[in-house]
Amino acid sequence: MPYNTFGVNVVASHLFHLKRPDDLTELLDFPGFSKMSDNMNKLLLLGQGSNILFTGPFEGVVIKNEIDGVSIIKEDESSVDIEVGSGVLWNDLVDYAVTRNWWGIENLSLIPGTAGAAPVQNIGAYGAEAADVILRVKAFQLRKREWLVFDNSECEFSYRDSVFKRKLKNKVVICSVHLRLSKKPWPRLDYGGIREEMAKRNITDPCVRDISAVIASIRRAKLPDPATLGNAGSFFKNPFVSEAEFQRLFRSHPLIRFHRQGDLYKISAGWLIEQAGWKGSRINDTGCYDRQSLILVNYGNATGKEILEFSEQVKESVHAMFGITLEREVNVIGQQT
Repeated sequence: MPYNTFGVNVVASHLFHLKRPDDLTELLDFPGFSKMSDNMNKLLLLGQGSNILFTGPFEGVVIKNEIDGVSIIKEDESSVDIEVGSGVLWNDLVDYAVTRNWWGIENLSLIPGTAGAAPVQNIGAYGAEAADVILRVKAFQLRKREWLVFDNSECEFSYRDSVFKRKLKNKVVICSVHLRLSKKPWPRLDYGGIREEMAKRNITDPCVRDISAVIASIRRAKLPDPATLGNAGSFFKNPFVSEAEFQRLFRSHPLIRFHRQGDLYKISAGWLIEQAGWKGSRINDTGCYDRQSLILVNYGNATGKEILEFSEQVKESVHAMFGITLEREVNVIGQQT
């Protein structure tokens, strides 16, 4: 199966390409589908495969989402509502919006994956996340064969999480996502060195294209291209800690990198991993990227199990040093340690 950005060589028993929402009913009526999917207990919904790690063959049915199209639903002088096919590549959507001077997703430039995966993971970067602009999600419930519409609150968005990643995982197929983008400037610059990069370029009043270009440049400088070095982006989530826990950490590690969010502190997982000595390390064909320790990479022939085992070693050493248990952002499919 070539459909994973880690570049892990695995096979699936069955693969279906979903081109249109109506194809779903045809798929369910396909002779033998129930048996192939073990009555839909062995079913995997796949976008670009950019946030997934296979640790072995997938003995079931993979549905590759390739539903295309972007259409304007409503528009006025201040905003535009669009419906996006779930198979549209996310960065293509960002480019589509930026070229039309629509604000809201420019901080999410160059994130791999599809539009349909954006609400599942509640993708985020540089002070923005998909939940900021998603109005609703249209999905098909496989077992009941019915169409469902989830408004923003029903998606139960949280940090890199949603109802689709938990209770509804592999139970509904997201077919389209409705977004509301702004026609009025909505710059978010106070995160991840954006202002510093703007200053280097002598940009004092950035337009949406400037912000997108700067963020894309920052990402390219520190993140590997999956086309040349297998990876799934951030392997771990940034952990949140309480005030008391933060003070404990700060006393021992005054240079700790953090970002306060309400009553909690978001700690840089990359910083924790780097302090634990993993940045740039390598075991056989698995390693920790030398420019961003949050990225685990496949140097060529690593198996999913080897990458997973490497990640567990990273988790254990971070916990031993800081008392923090890192949580995977990447979805592991198959046997887990």
